[in-house]
Amino acid sequence: MDKKSIIGFILMGLVVFGYMFYASRNAKERDIEQRKQAIVEQQIRQERQKAEDAENEVKARKELAQMTDSANALFMARQVNEGTTTIENELLRLTIDNKGGQISRAELKDPTYKSQEGGQVVLFDGKDSQFSLLIDGKEDNIATDEFYFTPLGRKADGVTMQVPVGSGSINIAYSLVPNSYLVHMDISAKGLSGFFPSKTKTLDIVWREDLRQQEKGGDFETRYATITYRTTDNDTEELSSMGADKEEKSFESDVHWVAFKDQFFSQILIAGDSFTPSLMSSKQIQKGDTARMGYLKSYETNLTAPFDPSGDEATALTMYLGPNKFSTLKDNEELLGADRDLDLQSLVYLGWPLIKYVNRYFILYLFDWMTSWGINMGIVLTILTLVIKFAVYPLQRKSYLSSSRMRVLKPKIEELAKKYPNKEDAMLKQQETMRLYSEYGVSPMGGCLPMLIQMPIWIALLNFIPNAIELRGQSFLWADDLSTYDDIINWGTDIWLIGDHLSLFCVLWAVSMVLSTLFTMKQQQDSAMSPEQAQTMKMMKWVYFLMPVVFFFSFNSYSSGLNYYYFFSSMVTVLMMWYLKKTTDDEKLLAQLERRYEERKKNNTGVRKTSSMMERMQEMARKQQEQLEKQRAAQQQRK
Repeated sequence: MDKKSIIGFILMGLVVFGYMFYASRNAKERDIEQRKQAIVEQQIRQERQKAEDAENEVKARKELAQMTDSANALFMARQVNEGTTTIENELLRLTIDNKGGQISRAELKDPTYKSQEGGQVVLFDGKDSQFSLLIDGKEDNIATDEFYFTPLGRKADGVTMQVPVGSGSINIAYSLVPNSYLVHMDISAKGLSGFFPSKTKTLDIVWREDLRQQEKGGDFETRYATITYRTTDNDTEELSSMGADKEEKSFESDVHWVAFKDQFFSQILIAGDSFTPSLMSSKQIQKGDTARMGYLKSYETNLTAPFDPSGDEATALTMYLGPNKFSTLKDNEELLGADRDLDLQSLVYLGWPLIKYVNRYFILYLFDWMTSWGINMGIVLTILTLVIKFAVYPLQRKSYLSSSRMRVLKPKIEELAKKYPNKEDAMLKQQETMRLYSEYGVSPMGGCLPMLIQMPIWIALLNFIPNAIELRGQSFLWADDLSTYDDIINWGTDIWLIGDHLSLFCVLWAVSMVLSTLFTMKQQQDSAMSPEQAQTMKMMKWVYFLMPVVFFFSFNSYSSGLNYYYFFSSMVTVLMMWYLKKTTDDEKLLAQLERRYEERKKNNTGVRKTSSMMERMQEMARKQQEQLEKQRAAQQQRK
């Protein structure tokens, strides 16, 4: 290898070594830079973690402080802070207790409604009623009846009751609607979004009350006292008011409102939209319970309503605290401006569907019109009776004339009885009797149908008068209160069936029924009847005389207004029957029937077209006669 080659290899080695040295140095520097970058990034991450840890620590301390404050606030809210606040409008005076922030007393200011002692009607007071809201929290649940609220922003017709919870509060804002029996209740949370778990969307309402006795005696009042509710399917239903000592019910559908109902007054809790009920219970308080004397029933209902923990939207409730007067309930419902059919008027019981329509669209309007005259309510009942009796007089007259026509045909019926004296000819005799009635244009059912048509009015007033609050406290003759019994004699001790008193209007009604029965039986005895019918009427005579006795024991505790109506109505009926008897000439009536018979016979009109019922009776008689003749023929063949 020459010198030049050796120098070339040395130079190449130096280049390679230099490149390797340079590449190695650059790699080391890059590694150092990468390590430095990694350290910086690690330091940044550590700083961030420290910041997050510090932030979490601060947040945890805040939450702990808030829970501590909440616990302290709830503890403080349970400390005794007694006091009440009164709000009122033209018709209603409410007392709101700091304990629970609930309405503890409801008094009606309308002078029309008086208590038995002569003062204003008090629906409930003190411990009679309990209204509590239950809301689930993260660490502690809220039951408002355990807390003492503070009244804020008090006005004559409204106030806000507040209880502190942590850095926020629970508020119940009360506001009375002017010139009404309505009070709005807005329930809201302020600054408590962290206090409630995310699943809290509702609050529970527990409402209990011992229903005060408002009317004399209490027995009749108990019949109409019950829990009533309106479902979201627009059905108004109620728990049974009679029978079992305790009535409970669970539910599958929501309700618009629930009412603690008495005979003449109600407390209705109305939802902003709807409630989900879980339980309703009504328990009758026995008379022998001296510790709860003056109370009729114990009511309880458990409801669930929507609740916004953020406080953006309040839970809106409304209570009606007032009389069960049809027009008043209707007017207050209109004040609510709801787009739902609440039908609060259904709290005034008007009877079954058919009877309810008679009361709602006839009796009620007639009664309200006469009440507006400002006259004594006894006179109103007198005029109402006369109007109704004269309205049904054509039916009464038709019934009487039908019986009279049968009476003047009695000689002809007796001739048929002589013509068919044998028992085996009974069906044939009946056929001939029906044919005779048809020929003379007489219907045996003509006297019954008009009386049946009057029955809905009779039953309608049976349901209307005891529930007419207009009669409450109104006197007439010897009765101090037309809405309850007129006890002219009261011996103070219950006797089986009759009770502890004697109602004079009830006695007079029973006597008038006896007079009416005697008159009716005299009319029937003079009518044309077969021996079988006469025997039946003889047996029915005891039933007719037993009815006044049964009604006396049943109605002795009913309202004197109802008994007066029935007494006066019976007397008017007797007078009408007497008048019809005096103005009906049997000879002229028979001559009229004979003339019509001859005219139809002359004109070849034949037998008068009978009613479908008469046709069925004739057809039945014909078939029975055919069957009887077949039996006779079979007997003859066997002989």
